[in-house]
Amino acid sequence: MRRNKMRITGAVAVSAVLALSAVACGGDDGGSGGDANEITIGFMGDLTGENSGLVIPPKQGAQLAFEQYNATNPEVKINFKTYDSQGKPEQATSLALGAVKNDKIVGMVGPAFSGESQSVGPILEEAKIPSVSPSATNITLGEKGWKYWHRVVADDSVQSAGVATFLTDGLKAKKLYTVSDNQEYGKGLTDAIAKAVEPKGVEVQSDAVDDKATDYSSTVNKIVQFKPDAVYFGGYYAVAGRLFKQLREGGYEGKMMSGDGSLASGLIEGTGQENAQGALVSCGCLIDPEGKTNEKAKKFADDYQAKFGAEVAIYSTEGFDAATSFVEAVKAGNTTTDDINNYLKTIDVQGVGKPIKFAENGELAAEDIFIYEVQGNKIVLLGPASEAKAS
Repeated sequence: MRRNKMRITGAVAVSAVLALSAVACGGDDGGSGGDANEITIGFMGDLTGENSGLVIPPKQGAQLAFEQYNATNPEVKINFKTYDSQGKPEQATSLALGAVKNDKIVGMVGPAFSGESQSVGPILEEAKIPSVSPSATNITLGEKGWKYWHRVVADDSVQSAGVATFLTDGLKAKKLYTVSDNQEYGKGLTDAIAKAVEPKGVEVQSDAVDDKATDYSSTVNKIVQFKPDAVYFGGYYAVAGRLFKQLREGGYEGKMMSGDGSLASGLIEGTGQENAQGALVSCGCLIDPEGKTNEKAKKFADDYQAKFGAEVAIYSTEGFDAATSFVEAVKAGNTTTDDINNYLKTIDVQGVGKPIKFAENGELAAEDIFIYEVQGNKIVLLGPASEAKAS
């Protein structure tokens, strides 16, 4: 999942940013670290902006992991501090500076989006602060050569391959229409999917819509005329909801599908519950409240419900697992940034979602992509892309 508005990269940019005396204006869920008996780990992402519905769940997942650890009365407690970037890279950079210089964090869960990860990554790298993102999926993040960066979710190349498998094997689609919001995340994902299905004999047509517009009749008319077996939208749930609603009202009866940026209740609200039935969503995240994949998933879902009064949602699991990687490091006696980072190179434990194990470049070793379907007023897990069958 990426939200990219501005990038600040390179040594010159980092040095310039580090020269600022910015003060972090984040929320404090336990104070700031500083003595031998406590450390501070941050969370960065859009907590109050237009896409906060995608970021609050992983923040809550991370919060739960740290609270459960602290409840065991450990020798070293973990303070959890949040930094609300609103998904804006320029805002994230100043927050990161404050987190490093003023709050003395020893680790970061996040940033949540890829655009802010592009900007914050060099700052954390220069400060030697390990980070584990629960949701940034941009392919290039794993190609930076960063030594302190990690993520517990598969990148967009893995998602596109999984979607291609599901479309051709699960849906038996012969004709596909891709629509993007013409932003880096959406366009990159739909382009990759088109490239992946065409060698399998799928006929593809594509279009883009303005994410600020409300009338998509031109695109809808093209889709109705093409009569595809499936439409795949790359972007976020607000636009997906408007597009899917207009598709159904325009007479399209085929399958409608989107990516991880649409895995939220807002998709159903925007499409309308009746129109949304059977809509599909792909994601590298795992939402498994019934424990279909492993026993830990069910316990986590129950604990999450008890704590927040809500069901697990997009990236809740990954937020918990990202935080768990830091918890395991501290439990093993690592409290400095370098010691924690060295531990992350060797971690190999079963998370509440996928196994927590990182490749040398910080990528998650597991590459599972999951398919979800709107059923009633919920978005339900169908299973891995290679096995899922739509109703």
